[in-house]
Amino acid sequence: APQQVQGRIEFRHVWFTYGDDRSDDAEWILRDVSFTIEPGQSLAVVGATGAGKSTVVSLLCRFYEVQRGNLLVDGVDVKDWDARDLRRRIGLVQQDVFLFAGTVGDNISLGDRDLSRQRIEAAARNTNADRFIRRLPQTYDQPVGERGVSLSSGQRQLLSFARVLAADPEILVLDEATANVDTETEMWIQEALGRLMCERTSLVIAHRLSTVSTVDAILVLHHGEVREMGTHDELLDQ
Repeated sequence: APQQVQGRIEFRHVWFTYGDDRSDDAEWILRDVSFTIEPGQSLAVVGATGAGKSTVVSLLCRFYEVQRGNLLVDGVDVKDWDARDLRRRIGLVQQDVFLFAGTVGDNISLGDRDLSRQRIEAAARNTNADRFIRRLPQTYDQPVGERGVSLSSGQRQLLSFARVLAADPEILVLDEATANVDTETEMWIQEALGRLMCERTSLVIAHRLSTVSTVDAILVLHHGEVREMGTHDELLDQ
């Protein structure tokens, strides 16, 4: 695998099904899906539930293997990458943020002893997470209950952004990251997202066109097939 990751992602005629039937009339979740995201660019994948959006993420992270076609990262088939090495380069932000018992700082560093306190705090500042962390009685040493019970959904989201920024991956994957949050936190989240996506290859999974007006391109999936692709304005015109 390449040492210096550019973050180029390419799906080449990708087919995928969870079933054993691989004939053309099987229940394919993805059918002949092709697209490319150039390094530093952002692509949103939109479509109704069941269109195959999350499967795109699962294949990129190699939770499942492509059955037909190829998926390449920096021109190398993901099957030829070391899975752990590949996942280390992908920052995955999901709607349901996993927090473990430990301090706020531990939850940002994921227990990585190589991450300095300075870097943890810088990541929190750059993703607006410090806006609520500094109000906590013990700031970064504040214990977080299992599943983050003491934090609101917006605060958990900001914490997960800080976690991704601290790890500094080349590829960012956002799985419908903007949950239901209050207006102030929503503003902080949008601002943090802009910073996270800056100069990173970003794949954004969304259900609505309105949440992805700032990305470089939008891919519309319908029943596992690419229906159309273009900028936000081009798709609105259609």
